[in-house]
Amino acid sequence: MQTPTTSGSFRWRIVALLFLATTINYIDRQVLSFTMTDEVFRKEMLDIAPDATLTKEATDRFKVLYGDVDAAFKFAYAIGFLLVGWLIDRIGTKRGFSLGILVWSIAAVLTTFVGNMTGLRWTRAFLGLGEAANFPAAIKTIAEWFPRRERSFASGLFNAGTNVGIILTALVIPYVILQFGWRSSFLVTGLLGFGLLIFWWFTYSKPERNPKLSPDELAYIRSDSEKVPRANVSWARLLGYKQTWAFAIGKFMADPIWWFFMSWLPDFFNSNDALDQKLDLKSFGVPFLIIYVVSDAGSIFFGWLSTQFMRWGWSANRARKTTLLICALCVVPIFFAAQTSSLTVAIALISLATAAHQGWAANMYTFASDLFPKNVVASVTGIGGMFGAVGGILLALLAGRIITAFGYLPMFIIASCTYLLALIIIHLVLPKLEPVKAEELEKSNQFI
Repeated sequence: MQTPTTSGSFRWRIVALLFLATTINYIDRQVLSFTMTDEVFRKEMLDIAPDATLTKEATDRFKVLYGDVDAAFKFAYAIGFLLVGWLIDRIGTKRGFSLGILVWSIAAVLTTFVGNMTGLRWTRAFLGLGEAANFPAAIKTIAEWFPRRERSFASGLFNAGTNVGIILTALVIPYVILQFGWRSSFLVTGLLGFGLLIFWWFTYSKPERNPKLSPDELAYIRSDSEKVPRANVSWARLLGYKQTWAFAIGKFMADPIWWFFMSWLPDFFNSNDALDQKLDLKSFGVPFLIIYVVSDAGSIFFGWLSTQFMRWGWSANRARKTTLLICALCVVPIFFAAQTSSLTVAIALISLATAAHQGWAANMYTFASDLFPKNVVASVTGIGGMFGAVGGILLALLAGRIITAFGYLPMFIIASCTYLLALIIIHLVLPKLEPVKAEELEKSNQFI
């Protein structure tokens, strides 16, 4: 059998393309969490005069409404995951992802013109609908371009784009807001998506249709080629498999924690009275650079670790679940971040937790491609993403209210426990990671 070093390397360019797409996807969704700390933005959204004082009551009201806006994004994201996953499996990755990029880019630019929280809810919901395309498209692409033994590492690499997107947002957007106003932040980032759309459309194709791919590398990609069902498989049928539920549970419980980090960390560092230093638009850059560089390392390392375990001869079940356990344990100490007075300690604990989450995410994404034939991977990813978004909706609706009433400690306690609990439930639902065979899907489809 060919080894990765002798079979060519064009497939890693595809990972780089997915990395770029994921980076821009996260830039567009992350802009709001930094913009929401801007006092001018808060006053405009609350219809408060520019020269009026922003009271604590007004700030608390803004946080509750911001939580509702975040929930609207996730509600549309959940619907989008189901629709886009189904669509990509039917019209193909290239066209399906192109449509998603177009929708989210239009929504991002439209946010430039909102004047109140109602308008913001609608544009963020539109954004969520389009952004849902990113991960079903990316996971299906990995399934098409990589053999199983390389998928967790490849997923870890492209998933690192999430952190790069947040880093770039933290470094650039505060400066843009301070220099040109908050509206410019949405306009500049939204236009990036249109550039991505053009680049994706003229760059991507399936391995069999790519003239730059060598025959040897194509043979390597297909070295563990699996049979695929000849007919489309419905969501209802996929929900009949415990493999789908194991993936959905992992997403339902862990995704909301990641979204909490993305939506609320700027405010945590900006408003937490327990910290010896507070951050603002002028000082977010370096701390967020540290947090998400470490997160990137976690995504790549834990993706590599699972792959390495399998190269040592471990089963996929043992390799994936051991890696998930290590990630879950790394998140446990984060509750102390809400109690420490040291900004440095808080950054360190949050960095460890976000790195562990990204490692968790990289390995969870491989569940879909490990457990199902590639022509239903986007649908399964969409189902899991929908469950993750539903969990995100529930937490988003509660987050602003919990934070204004009790501070950040309850939220960090929830974060510290969630991953271990999720892994226990996953193991109970699916004690062994056994793939669903194409023949089984075809047989079950006959009775629909």
